[in-house]
Amino acid sequence: MDEAIRIERLTKTFGSRRALDEVALKVMPGEMIALIGASGSGKSTLMRHIAGFVPADQQPGSIEILGRPIQRDGRIVREVRQIRRDIGFVFQQFNLVGRLPVITNVLTGLLARVPLWRSLMFRFTTAERQAALTALAEVGIADFAFQRASTLSGGQQQRAALARTLVQGAKIILADEPIASLDPESARKVMDMLARMNRDHKLTVVVSLHQVDVAMRYCVRTVALHQGRVVYDGPSSALTPDLLRRLYGVQAGELLNETSEDSEASATGEARPADAEAPFLTSMSLSLT
Repeated sequence: MDEAIRIERLTKTFGSRRALDEVALKVMPGEMIALIGASGSGKSTLMRHIAGFVPADQQPGSIEILGRPIQRDGRIVREVRQIRRDIGFVFQQFNLVGRLPVITNVLTGLLARVPLWRSLMFRFTTAERQAALTALAEVGIADFAFQRASTLSGGQQQRAALARTLVQGAKIILADEPIASLDPESARKVMDMLARMNRDHKLTVVVSLHQVDVAMRYCVRTVALHQGRVVYDGPSSALTPDLLRRLYGVQAGELLNETSEDSEASATGEARPADAEAPFLTSMSLSLT
């Protein structure tokens, strides 16, 4: 059986900084794995390379998706658009067009599979629209199908993005910090939905996270990145605070939801103030004619 994702000796350099350093990784079909790491560890860079958005350094290294190369030796293959049909990418920023109805945003998952003239005119069949409504019902927001996307909460917008991958017919979902901008309850619903899509649709899911406790709750396997290298690949249950401190040093607190104030408070017995709610990032705007 071909791996869903196979990465060998992947390296990416930005200026003098090596963002990915000979990364090797295999993900089997139907797995749901967590990709963790502190800020700057290379998680988002790796996800974008897997999706074929950016090429790696021009040196030996490759990425294969379901047995097909998507890039090799720093060059993205010509067939990248066809291969991307099987990859659903979920962004932290949701990437919905706020002024369009939710159902239209979900239907954009079909654009790579419908004739060019229909994709340019946003013309969809009755069956395709019904498929979008079914996907929205599966993620629990069918009642909002005909509202502007901008009227939804952050958690609802992220669930619409998940519905878009279902309509797309993706076999692999790459979720790049999908809960980073969400409140705890919305984050739980999004992670529950990713786990359900993995279980019910047999989708391969790679989700990048900052929170180790979330990785342990939802993913049997975790891959940890540090300074562009894979420093751990194994059971999530083995990621103890001591192991994380050995791997990350002072940055381990970021993964354990600790801050310098946490350490000071634990030493003095003072309570730590609640974190401020993370601001939502604006969704990407598309020019439609």
